[in-house]
This record gives sequence, C-alpha cells and structure tokens, in this order.
Amino acid sequence: MSSETLDGVPVKDAATVVLFRKVSSKYNVLMGQRGKDAVFMPSKFVFPGGAYEENDSKVPFYSILSPHDKALLKLETKKNISLGLAATVIRELWEETGLKLVKPLKWNVKAVEGWEFFHKRGLCPNASELTFFFRAITPVGRPRRFDARFFLCDAKAIADDLDDFSGASSELSHLQWISIEESKRFDLPIITRIVLQEVSRFLKEGSNINGVPFYNEGSSTSNFSNLIID
Repeated sequence: MSSETLDGVPVKDAATVVLFRKVSSKYNVLMGQRGKDAVFMPSKFVFPGGAYEENDSKVPFYSILSPHDKALLKLETKKNISLGLAATVIRELWEETGLKLVKPLKWNVKAVEGWEFFHKRGLCPNASELTFFFRAITPVGRPRRFDARFFLCDAKAIADDLDDFSGASSELSHLQWISIEESKRFDLPIITRIVLQEVSRFLKEGSNINGVPFYNEGSSTSNFSNLIID
C-alpha cells in the first residue's frame, strides 16, 4: 500500500525493528549491510525491516500490540494497518536474519502467501513484545520512499539462538550485534544515526514524554514533530 507524492515517487508503508540485548553493561543492536547494488541505501548498515504487504494484515496473532501503540500508529495516516505493520516487521526480521518473534499457536485461517513457513509450524506473531518508538518518511528526491515505523524489541523474546543467522536470506550481509557506541563508526544512513540516538535515550529513560518522534523532511514547519495521543 502506498500513496503518491508531488515528486511522483510513491511512499510505501514500511516497518523496521531495532532488536537489542544487553552484554555486560552495554546494549548491542542487530544490524546488517545492504548490498552494494541495492537501489535503496546501497552498502549501508541498517536494521532489519521492509515494506508492508497487504497479506501481513491477514495473519493471526499470538499476542497483539498494546492499545497505546495501536493508537499511536493510527495517527497522521488514513490507513488503519497497525497490526499489519507489526506483522511486517516480524516477517522481515525472519526473512533477513532467520530470527523469529513468535509463539506456538495453531492458525485459525488458511495459509497466507508469504507466511507459509509460520503456518506449517503453527507459529504466530508475538507482537506484544514490540514497542513503537519512532517514525520517518524518506525525503523527497530519493529513488524509493518509505513511511517507516520503527519498533524496539528486547532480544529475550526471540525464540532462537541469537547468534545463528543460518536461516537468513541474502538481503542483508555481515549480520552482527553491534554496541550503540561502536555502530557510529559504520557506514550508516543519517536517519539510522538519528534512530540510534533515540534508542540510546529510550533504553536509559523509557518512552519519550513528548510522544513518538516523527521525522518528515520537507514539512512546512519542521523536520521533526511528535505523535501524541490527546
């Protein structure tokens, strides 16, 4: 699902997950490198994530997002795809890393295209472990544009060996756990650096009292606003 913009490049709904775990006194996050020939952000280190597919709204859940996060995800959008975005990020995490944020539960619907692996094994998305904490729209002028919702997730909720990426696709290479401080020396997109700052703040202080930061470059007022529930 996407919307047209003045520059003619459709803005596609997308979701990204920042998976973190604490090692000694440091927080590490999971990142991988995009291919050098990729149209969008070639060679950059990024978090797992990707575009929303309509089928993502058709899968059954083991647990759903908190009412608070569902409400925040509905702001500044004409589409109610909150749960679909949670499914997107869980599917993309599995595709790109082989790691699964799921719980055993028999599906009460037929297999959904793109989700056959989970249907066959009786695994459903465990979305209550996700926290919506950041949103960004790709600036005008880029070959591809996304309205990306970022979710934070403690790696303790993952059902797999956190260092086993043998089930990953080839979309991201050099998958690794990187300390937030160490990540600064990697080739990162600007928005990823901004997100990392918010992750660091969130892990120290908790949810942002000003709401969920929303980065929309080129807006008439400011690049940043906040999504707030009145």
